[in-house]
Amino acid sequence: MILNSFYAFLSSLGFGVLFNIRGKNLIIASIGGGLSWFTYLLSARLQPSLVFSLFLASLIGSVYSEIMARIYKSPVTLFIICAIIPLVPGGGMYYATLEAVKGNFDASLSKGVVTLFSAGAIAIGIVFVSSISTIFKKIKK
Repeated sequence: MILNSFYAFLSSLGFGVLFNIRGKNLIIASIGGGLSWFTYLLSARLQPSLVFSLFLASLIGSVYSEIMARIYKSPVTLFIICAIIPLVPGGGMYYATLEAVKGNFDASLSKGVVTLFSAGAIAIGIVFVSSISTIFKKIKK
């Protein structure tokens, strides 16, 4: 799990360079990717639901991103992009499309629905943390 999380850190680092994140923000944002992937792997081991594991990992990655954005006085998007990149279900879309091209529409639909639910769980986790953060900011003012 630690080695896989390190690989997620490296992939997040690559995307951070691609998105032109500079300096210490690049390393901090990449740590978020490793942390969210570690959370996903740990959650997947403890319970079998792929969608819930992705939701929990996106929650942790979003909380991490919100905290680091406040500490380093940077936009949250710098950190959240790198934190969520390892979770993106690109493989699911590939396999759903592959099955559709092969003419196996039942398998394509099955893989497509799982991928859609996975992407939705990630989005809901991000929106949930962002909404809570906004509420706390308004209460503080």
